[in-house]
Amino acid sequence: MEKVQYKKSDFYYDLPEERIAQTPAEPRDSSRLLVYNRADKTITDRVFRDVIDYLREGDVLVVNNTKVIPARMYALTAHGGVVEVLLLKRHDLKTWEVLMRPGKKGKIGAKMTIGDELSFEVKDITESGERIVEFSYDGAFEDILSRVGTMPLPPYIKEKLENQARYNTVYSKVDGSAAAPTAGLHFTPELLQKIKAKGVQVAEVLLHVGLGTFRPVSEEIITDHKMHSEFYEIGEESAKIINEAKRDGRRVIAVGTTSVRTLESVADDKGFVRACSGNTEIFLYPPYQMKCVDALITNFHLPESTLIMLVACLTGREEILDVYRYAVENEYRFFSFGDACLFL
Repeated sequence: MEKVQYKKSDFYYDLPEERIAQTPAEPRDSSRLLVYNRADKTITDRVFRDVIDYLREGDVLVVNNTKVIPARMYALTAHGGVVEVLLLKRHDLKTWEVLMRPGKKGKIGAKMTIGDELSFEVKDITESGERIVEFSYDGAFEDILSRVGTMPLPPYIKEKLENQARYNTVYSKVDGSAAAPTAGLHFTPELLQKIKAKGVQVAEVLLHVGLGTFRPVSEEIITDHKMHSEFYEIGEESAKIINEAKRDGRRVIAVGTTSVRTLESVADDKGFVRACSGNTEIFLYPPYQMKCVDALITNFHLPESTLIMLVACLTGREEILDVYRYAVENEYRFFSFGDACLFL
């Protein structure tokens, strides 16, 4: 059987602009939940807090405990110009990979200031145009960032976020993301407690989400697309919980595409993972078969994005487009602050 060579246009769907959520649901677990049963290809409309009805004792819920940092800042050049600086990836204590707009001001050797507390020099330019900068400051970088930075909301969200904490999950712990693992935004502490009380184990993994998650697929043939790199980590305890579930035939349910990318980056052919850390550039698209992940909770993703391609690994291309068409027709809210899907 010849392998299908997908084009990015094969993952296009039509989305009216009014379907893009501009503000998060309140409370978090009141967003809608589309439940898709892959066995009989049925769709059920629920509310997110009903997700507990689909979880069984012994299931393992894998969540990404990364924390979004206020990564967007505005710097002054030596000539008084203003440059937007977006932190992407930390290389060491004072060196970061950043996105600068306009990029022409970010020549190697350029020096800029951010308020009275922070300054930096451009040290290098990557192949894809990001800048490597070295910061100078006194005190703790994270404290300074909390004062001079803002949350880097995606470009399709036009409204101001009144409560900055709403762009982080309630279980976020480890600073380092430039974007939220949005599937987890629907959980409340109370819902998680009820889920655990039902006998569902929660295993934490880490993947720092970079802005590459929003970068469009630029090549028409998707296999030509160069995937972005993101740092991940799986600890000993989480690896043990996940592997015991795989051994017993219990379900591993990933919360978000970032959890999927972490698990599938390290899973062996039997779905077992190991405690480790590193950088992943994994690009998942049909007909890839998940090794570790049995089910997925995720949001609705952009047309032609690597994320809708990843979800299509669970359903197939035609089915995921059918699900998305249903969601558009039934007025689900899309993208980061939108509603959720559960693929069983």
